[in-house]
Amino acid sequence: MKVVAAYLLTLLGGNTTPSAEDLKNILASVGADADDDKLELLLTQVESKDITELIASGREKLASVPSGGGGVAVAAAAGGGAAPAADAAETKKEEKEEEKEVSDDDMGFSLFD
Repeated sequence: MKVVAAYLLTLLGGNTTPSAEDLKNILASVGADADDDKLELLLTQVESKDITELIASGREKLASVPSGGGGVAVAAAAGGGAAPAADAAETKKEEKEEEKEVSDDDMGFSLFD
């Protein structure tokens, strides 16, 4: 990731064709080590490509990656409609109401006694 960040910094600095040495200089300036294999791999993969197009295609790929925690949203998006989402919302409300019912008396002491 640091190699990609260094590459992007060189582009922002106006160097449209950064070399491995340019990237090494940037990484060295912040005390990071540069792996020659990673530098060469990055430079060969992005050679003669537009960075804005690479970023756009990367965003498209990331949009299809599941990020977890969206079970209800996935069910709704899969054609489940709004009913499962409404049921889940009602369940959450019931759980919150149950949590509110617990009082200091139930624990045998009060925090402010």
